[in-house]
Amino acid sequence: KTKKYLAAMADEQKKRRTFRKFTYRGIELEQLLDMKPERLTELFRARQRRRFSHGIKHKYMRLIKKLRIAKKNTPYGEKPKPVKTHLRNTIVVPEMIGAIVAVYSGKHFNEVEVKPEMVGHYLAEFSLTYKPTRHGRPGVGATHSSKFVPIK
Repeated sequence: KTKKYLAAMADEQKKRRTFRKFTYRGIELEQLLDMKPERLTELFRARQRRRFSHGIKHKYMRLIKKLRIAKKNTPYGEKPKPVKTHLRNTIVVPEMIGAIVAVYSGKHFNEVEVKPEMVGHYLAEFSLTYKPTRHGRPGVGATHSSKFVPIK
């Protein structure tokens, strides 16, 4: 009885421990990191492919170099220091995964931790430039009760 119980527990632990591997267009993360830039751009959508076909400008390469340095100087098990940037139109590439980028929203910097699901998107998509409205909430002067001020 105990052998069956232990075997069942071991099987259950194996099932619980399996994590879904990240794939971008059917290619696993480790392969994406090893891939040449030309091959990687073929996987992106049309707008991103067009951008990379015109060449990667110096300012974007400088950001990637800063992210590399920040990740390299980080002790094991800790998050890297955020790298501030105004380059909202930077396309997230696999090399940036794990880094923290402080993206300028027009008023302040929003810290964005780059995750594998962000590959192929722009940094601007993760740093809103406006505060979303909350419809249906009363504001100042919205009701008669807010106008009432008790006299003492």
